[in-house]
Order: sequence, then structure tokens, then C-alpha cells
Amino acid sequence: MQTLSRSLVQDFSVLRPEIQALQGELVTWRRQIHQRPELGFQEEITAKLISERLTEWAVPHRCNVAKTGVVATIQGSAAPPDSANSPHSSNSPHAPNALPVLAIRADMDGLPVQELNEVSYCSVHEGKMHACGHDGHVAIALGTAKYLQAHRDQFAGTVKIIFQPAEEGPGGAKPMIESGVLKNPNVDALVGLHLWNNLPMGTLGVRSGPMMAATEFFTCTIQGKGGHGAIPQQTIDAVVVGAQVVSALQTIVSRNIDPLKSAVVTVGEFKAGTAVNVIADSAYLSGTVRYFDSAYGALLPARLEQVIAGVCGAHGATYVLDYQRLYPPVVNDEAIASLVRSVACSVVETPAGVVPECQTMGGEDVSFFLQEVPGCYFFLGSANPEKGLDYPHHHPRFDFDETVLGVGVEMFVRIVEKFCAPKMT
Repeated sequence: MQTLSRSLVQDFSVLRPEIQALQGELVTWRRQIHQRPELGFQEEITAKLISERLTEWAVPHRCNVAKTGVVATIQGSAAPPDSANSPHSSNSPHAPNALPVLAIRADMDGLPVQELNEVSYCSVHEGKMHACGHDGHVAIALGTAKYLQAHRDQFAGTVKIIFQPAEEGPGGAKPMIESGVLKNPNVDALVGLHLWNNLPMGTLGVRSGPMMAATEFFTCTIQGKGGHGAIPQQTIDAVVVGAQVVSALQTIVSRNIDPLKSAVVTVGEFKAGTAVNVIADSAYLSGTVRYFDSAYGALLPARLEQVIAGVCGAHGATYVLDYQRLYPPVVNDEAIASLVRSVACSVVETPAGVVPECQTMGGEDVSFFLQEVPGCYFFLGSANPEKGLDYPHHHPRFDFDETVLGVGVEMFVRIVEKFCAPKMT
């Protein structure tokens, strides 16, 4: 993948002057949030900072939505768009609004990771870190709110900015939807971005259809019969049974999934045994299942249990399986993705900077929003190896090039201006 020109990532030549002028504040907000990371549904300091900034700019907003969420509402003052040409008119499953309503979503929570970066803005909360870029997401959304509030004459309709808690778990999107954030007025479409250290800084990953995978977890306790390590005929060895289960689970993807499609079955934990001369009577396994195609939502857990039951039955062991579905796949609407892609091409100004088929088996609960309204979630490349800013997400040394914060604001602003375009005269 190619990096962008220096003019984009360093000189901000494609960004409008008002957004270039926001760069210092974007970095300040991001670092303030980075220093004080909070886990899901505990984002009180972050929510307070967001509310204080929105109040300063006279942006109407609600706090304590789904515990710690914040929802800002910015009303454009431009003339209404021509409904025949507006991209929102044919996409909303809701009753038509008098004016278009676009939502922008940003997640706020950190991770239970001890930060190892040696920077002035390092986390001061022991065992907690913004190791996935959500601090940058909030800063970009704040910059977007400040710009739009000051330039309401450039768009028609309403923009809702949703600052969401608990994306990393247990999931804040569903509680926010249940609290009514997509109503009054009804949202026509939703967009969001994720800073992405798997792409060079400033590149943009945009695609229609599945973007991120379903996220599901399982735990399994295998019960055998323990005994002396030298007298195995008196036992049912849970280690042997568990090892065969792990191996057999690998056949699910290789033999039950269409080779032209993608899925993952990963065992991440295997715990058994207490001593070198004792045959374990139980083993504990846990893992994750990922897939893009919702048609596999029934097949994969069914096959997983069939494999476990078959192996355990062959050895005379028993099992207890707990299977949990966390998030569905992130599926982008074709029309909204096309709009975002067109904006991306105008920001990047080179086809090499827009990655059209960018996907990941990572999961995201923005998927729940996209089940309710059409939308597009996209990646903003943020890695800069020259500065050592290319550690992977969730790593204790994760960080990103803050230059891209302004690019994120420019993207959101142009998406708003295109989706909520004022009527041409």
C-alpha cells in the first residue's frame, strides 16, 4: 500500500483553513482523553470533557445517555436540498423527514491494558489505556461538532453526533439505540470511522457490504476422570480430549466454509492439569468465532458443538459449552458507502490513497446501528513507521500519527455537506 503525499499528511494542503486551524485543539483534546482512559460505561471524565466543549460552543446535547453517552444535535440553516437529488431520500427505513438527518458515531472507551509508551500524555490510570484509537475518534467528532456549529449555513437538515460508551465491551450501541438516539428526528443514515494502524497514515479504507466480522465467544469445560499419570487405563484424560477438540475444531473452517468466503475459529485458552504425574480430570477451553456472512451465524456454533460432543463422546468425557454472540457483522450500505468513497477520493486526491476492499476479522458494535439505518463505517489510516507509530491495535505501545485527526474532521464535514447539500438555485 502506498503512503500519501507529504502535502496531505504534513502540510494539510487538502484541508480547508478552518480545519487546519483546529489541529492544535484536536491534539490537545486527544491527549487529555488519552491520559485518562476509562473502561466501558465508566467514561465519566471523557463525557464531562465532551459536554464542556459542546457547552462552550453552544451545541445542544444530552448527557447520561445509556449511562455515560453524549448525543449532540446540530441544525443546519441552509436551504433544504432538492429531494430528487438528495442521497438520503431513498435510503431511510423510517418515515421521510422534512430535512435529512445524518448521524456521526464516535466511541469513547479505553482498554484494560497497561500502557508502555514513554510520552508526555501517557495514561495516568493504572492498568487502563487508549490502545485502539478511541481517544482520536472523540477528538475528531469534537472537531467536527465545532466546525459544523460555526458553519451551519453550509448544510441543510440535522447532524447528530453520538459519543458512545463501551464499544470494547460489553457494548454500548444497543443501549444507545434502545434509548432512542436514532429517533426524534429519525436518522436517515449513519457514518463513523476507525483510526487504523494497519493502513499508512492518511489512506482511507472504504467498501460496501461486509466491513468487519461478527464477534462471538465460547467457553467449554471438558470433564474427564483424573488419576495417576502411570496408570492411564483408570482415567479419562481431559488433556488428551481437549487437545483433540482443539485440533478437530480447525476442520470447521477448512471443511464446512466455502473457500471463497472467510471465517475464523480460534481457541485462545487451554487450561488443564496440576502436576507432572497427575492425569487431569478437567480441561477448560475458550475462544472466538468470526465471520462476514450472516448465513454462517447458525452453522458455526452448531458445528462447534457437534465437534466437541463427538470428540468427548468418543473418549467417554462430558462437556459444558457456553456460546455467546457479542456483535453482528459490520455491513455497509452500498449507496452510503458510494457517497463516502466519493468524498474520500476528493480528500485523498489520488486513487492509491483509497483502499476499496479493506476488511478485517475484528468486530465492532457499530454493526447494531447499521442494522437499524443504512450507513458506512470506514478506516482512516494512521500508521507512521518513520516515527515508530505503527504498533498494532490493543498493543501496550499502540499510538498513531496525530496528523490524521484533521483529515478525519475534513472527511466528516464533507460527508455532511454532501449528504445534507443545500438546494441549488
